[in-house]
Amino acid sequence: MSRPEAMARPEATGVANGTSYCVCGTGPALVLIHGVGMRKAVWAPQIAELSDRYQVIAYDMLGHGGSELPPEAPALSDYSSQLRDLLRHLGIRAAHIIGHSMGALVALDFALDYPRHVLSLVAMNAVYERSAEQSEAVMQRAQHIENTGPTGNCEATLERWFGQPANSVLRAGADSIRELLCQADVVGYARSYKLFAASDRAHSERLARLQCPALFMTGELDANSSPAMSRRMAQIAPEGEVEVLPGERHMMSITAPHEVNRRLRAFLDKAGQRPAWDGAQCATPPSRTIAF
Repeated sequence: MSRPEAMARPEATGVANGTSYCVCGTGPALVLIHGVGMRKAVWAPQIAELSDRYQVIAYDMLGHGGSELPPEAPALSDYSSQLRDLLRHLGIRAAHIIGHSMGALVALDFALDYPRHVLSLVAMNAVYERSAEQSEAVMQRAQHIENTGPTGNCEATLERWFGQPANSVLRAGADSIRELLCQADVVGYARSYKLFAASDRAHSERLARLQCPALFMTGELDANSSPAMSRRMAQIAPEGEVEVLPGERHMMSITAPHEVNRRLRAFLDKAGQRPAWDGAQCATPPSRTIAF
């Protein structure tokens, strides 16, 4: 299993309009959006395997890693606009978008607001219409993070995401994610988590208008981004499909990277055969302005 920091050597890195990003590989553009409390390095296993066929762009969400803070009371549109501006800077007309957890909410928001710039969507370990009990629990976690910072609930977070690691692979994964959580920006994490906690119904009225192939994929044992949530989203999205990885939890991209990547490749290959929007997959030099 790759540690998050063992990222494939990028062809380009930079900071554009306050967003820290890296680009690896060549081919159709593929964007990776991490979850709350993480940073782009968490996608190392996917970057290493997918950059042989795709131009993989990974970036730090607002308030994470090397990117600027979000507003004091952010909206999902602040995060989807961040992606819009990054693609514009890179001169990428359209891309496959993969988001994990909160990143899945951002990916959905972008796909619904900028449909002509999305070739396909993968929502990994996404939340959707939490129960009252789940909503109360996540709101309490958001308040705890605001009061204590990213380390205050670190062990409880790792237990939700990994269970009780019983082998060296799971323990190594939990240790690497612990490092990222402990490095999280106090303000950025709190602001982003508060938004994440309140956004599980952000797309309830719009999901039926999603205009691209969409894969909703989660782990069988992910109680907070449950298989039932992914199945409901896949049923509503016009071109939705669902996959549930047996025995996996929230951080399946780290604990089962080869199986996750195999399924991503299969979906992306199929989505790539779909007729694209006119001008899609057109990459231009970063100096060129793209009208969104």
